[in-house]
Amino acid sequence: MQLNTLRDLADSIADTRIQDLFAKGSDRAKAFSATTGDLLFDYSKTQIDEKIRSALIHLCDRANLAARREAMFTGEKINETEGRAVLHTALRNLDGGAVEVDGEDVMPGVLATLQRMRVFAEEVRGGTISGSGGSFTDVVNIGIGGSDLGPVMATHALAPYHDGPRLHYVSNVDGAHIADTLRELDPARTLVIVASKTFTTIETMTNARTARAWMLDGGGDPARQFAAVSSAVDKTGNFGIPEDRVFGFADWVGGRYSVWGPVGLPVMIAVGSNAFDAFLRGGQAMDLHFRSAEWTENMPVMLALVGIWHRQVLNYASRAVLPYDQRLLRLPAYFQQLEMESNGKSVAMDGSVLTVPSGPVVWGEPGTNGQHAFYQLIHQGTDVIPCEFMVAAEGHEPELAHHHRLLLANCLAQSEALMCGRSLDEARTRMAEKGLHGGELERQARHRVFPGNRPSTTLIYPKLTPFVLGQIIALYEHRVFVEGVLLSINSFDQWGVELGKELATSLGPIVDGDVGTENKDGSTAALVSYALRHRG
Repeated sequence: MQLNTLRDLADSIADTRIQDLFAKGSDRAKAFSATTGDLLFDYSKTQIDEKIRSALIHLCDRANLAARREAMFTGEKINETEGRAVLHTALRNLDGGAVEVDGEDVMPGVLATLQRMRVFAEEVRGGTISGSGGSFTDVVNIGIGGSDLGPVMATHALAPYHDGPRLHYVSNVDGAHIADTLRELDPARTLVIVASKTFTTIETMTNARTARAWMLDGGGDPARQFAAVSSAVDKTGNFGIPEDRVFGFADWVGGRYSVWGPVGLPVMIAVGSNAFDAFLRGGQAMDLHFRSAEWTENMPVMLALVGIWHRQVLNYASRAVLPYDQRLLRLPAYFQQLEMESNGKSVAMDGSVLTVPSGPVVWGEPGTNGQHAFYQLIHQGTDVIPCEFMVAAEGHEPELAHHHRLLLANCLAQSEALMCGRSLDEARTRMAEKGLHGGELERQARHRVFPGNRPSTTLIYPKLTPFVLGQIIALYEHRVFVEGVLLSINSFDQWGVELGKELATSLGPIVDGDVGTENKDGSTAALVSYALRHRG
């Protein structure tokens, strides 16, 4: 990745404040934004100017981004380390024509599975499919990683459309999670969905067995009250789940990209098949935009290029995702997995060591809560943290419109404050107005200086609907893809999660006390010894 030109440009504008760029022309906000449908992405509150944008776009051409994009959409095996296609986009390709993998059109199978999901979801919602005690009041989804974060995030986000059974999610192997979840539920009126592609994920299967025992003890019937999202029909059958309750997906769908298909089954049960279809339509609309828009007008591309500018050129190590929408409370965690598992690499596609930083640390919380937690560091800390704000123009509660106006005002104020800051002279004037003078005025004024010139972007949308949520999720998926292409890394494997799982398996007998710690390092051995001594 050749960044010399961009680093020279960064040096040349080191003393330029973002506000100065607005002074150069009244149309900066329009010129440095991108739109698709009713979404508006504003990146004008960054130091990117026309020269920098042009140099960033040159990276796309050098990396042959257009060809890589087409390779993904058409089913080529761009996940080279695993020899797989990357086709989560096919899950939302409702009427986009054939998509071939190894010469076979995968769309008939995708659409058939989607139709099976619709029928199952509506029969659960309508009571045709029920438990031993009657129609289902609750659904418990057991999964982890992409089999949990996606549907959890979407269920919260689409709460205004939730008119089905209550939804609960269990992911952590910590027994507290499943115990707290099941405690108040009726085993005879609870549906359990076990989401594991291989049906071997140790955390998921441990929780699934616990849920099955709980159901049997409480008079439920696992044969009619369990379903599975898995491709291992033999294993689901051995677990006692009928084949018509199993919904599989291919290995060309990665876990963190899987909410569009069977992993999204609990979301469909919660909001209904029509709302889920609208979610898919939103993702498909973003796909069409990503495939057709010119680079400067292409929202995923520009979002990615802003990320490259901040992380790889300016070396800002983290990025805050700040949705001003309480129902998007799990979105930062979802994006954290999406980007950090995808682009948290140190080796390029060809096996060589990366010569530039890889993906940033992604974190965040909803506004306005975050304002009373970590915004202090964002505004006055020593590290610059680019912020990505998200907000709707309108909320779902017309009777509480004054709440939403206050929310919107806070979101816009924060991005303005990050850019403008407050100078020492302004702080001195404020302290003088409070009656301070001399050394105390100077001391107090310095604590009230905001350096400003801190970059942010804002994604604004009319209202958080299923369609808009689909657009947002697909936007960030494609952003991660573009960044991966520009970094020459494989965004679709995740070998970094394997070593810890392997060691956990080997540590199981040691923690049980059946095997000694002779082959373990001193620290691990001491920690095991402590746990064994204090175990009840």
